[in-house]
Amino acid sequence: MAKVLPKSYSAESEQAKPLDWRKKMSDHVAWALLVYTGLQIFVTVKAIKGEDASILPYLALVVLVAGIIPACRAFERRWEYLDDSQASDMSYKSAFNRDRAVLWILAIALPLVLTGLFKMLFGS
Repeated sequence: MAKVLPKSYSAESEQAKPLDWRKKMSDHVAWALLVYTGLQIFVTVKAIKGEDASILPYLALVVLVAGIIPACRAFERRWEYLDDSQASDMSYKSAFNRDRAVLWILAIALPLVLTGLFKMLFGS
């Protein structure tokens, strides 16, 4: 069965999207913030479940989530100052891949490491 595509769709227009490292990094930063926040909430709430009914862990959670925003913004800022020709220059690919990898490692590992540290220091 053939796939029916809207009239406005064409394979050429899909392939003709210009490369823009600025947009790509901005998208990765947005998704990494969502993943970090979700993991931080899930892991922290699971770790403090059954603990004292203190508001302190929740305040720490807010601080940790708010604290990651400037770090993620630094990744994005490095790329937003590229001009239009630099934004599509393939010579930036390795730097982009490095920044993307570091960003995602931080977004995934940091909530786990921080929760582990808090459990070691303050937990049972």
